[in-house]
Amino acid sequence: MSGTVRRSGTVRYWAAAKSAAGRAEEPVEAATLAGALAAVRAAHADRPELLRLLEVCSFLLDGEQTGGREPAAVLLSEGWTVEVLPPFAGG
Repeated sequence: MSGTVRRSGTVRYWAAAKSAAGRAEEPVEAATLAGALAAVRAAHADRPELLRLLEVCSFLLDGEQTGGREPAAVLLSEGWTVEVLPPFAGG
C-alpha cells in the first residue's frame, strides 16, 4: 500500500511552535501527516509546551490547509513540507 511508504520531508514551525520546538524546521520521514506528527512528538518528548501546542495547531501540507481531515488519511509525497501553525491572537 502506497500510504505505508515513508517519504522524506520537512516540518516547519511558526510563532509559538517555533519557540517551543527550539528550531524553525527539521527533517522527518513519514507516510502520513499522523506519522509526521508522531515523529515530532517522539523527537520532542522533552518539550511539553510543543506537545501541548500540537494539539491545537493547524497544518498546511505543501501550502494547502489539511482542514478537518483525519491526519492518518493525509498522505505525504516525497519532498513534502508541513507547516505547523499555532493559534494566533485575534484569529
